[in-house]
Amino acid sequence: MIGTMEIVEILDRSEVLGEMILQSDVMEAYNNAQQSLNEDEKSQKLIKAFADIKNQYEDVQRFGRYHPDYSVIMKQVRTIKREMDMDDRVAAFKIAERNLQKLLDEISSNVAMSVGDMIKAPKDGAALSDGGCGCGSGSSGCGCKAS
Repeated sequence: MIGTMEIVEILDRSEVLGEMILQSDVMEAYNNAQQSLNEDEKSQKLIKAFADIKNQYEDVQRFGRYHPDYSVIMKQVRTIKREMDMDDRVAAFKIAERNLQKLLDEISSNVAMSVGDMIKAPKDGAALSDGGCGCGSGSSGCGCKAS
C-alpha cells in the first residue's frame, strides 16, 4: 500500500503536470479557437442549426426508413453538417481540439508506460469517441475495445 506521503507527492506532481498542460501552447491554441468560435455569430448559427436538425434526426432514427420525413431529414443533416464543418472557425476549433486530445493521449500513454507495460491508456481520443468509454478493459459490460 502506498504511504500517505507518497500519495501527497503523487498528487502534487499531478497538479504540476496539469498546470504545465494549462500553460502549454496547445492549450492556448485550443482556448483561442474556442473563444473565436464562441464569439462568431455565423458559426454559432450553424452550430445551432445543426443541433436543431440533430434533434429531429434522433426522432427519425427511432422509426428508421418508415418515418415519413426520413429522406428529407437525412439530407438536411448531411447538408447542415457539411456547412458547419466547412466554417473556418469550426474547422480551426476541431483541429485545436484534436491537437489537445493528442497531447493528453501522449501524456496518458507516458504515465501508463511508466507504471508498467500492462497498464492500458486511451489511444487516439478513445476516451471521447463514440465507440466506448476508453477504459481499456474490453469487458462485456463496457463498449470499449482493449488496446
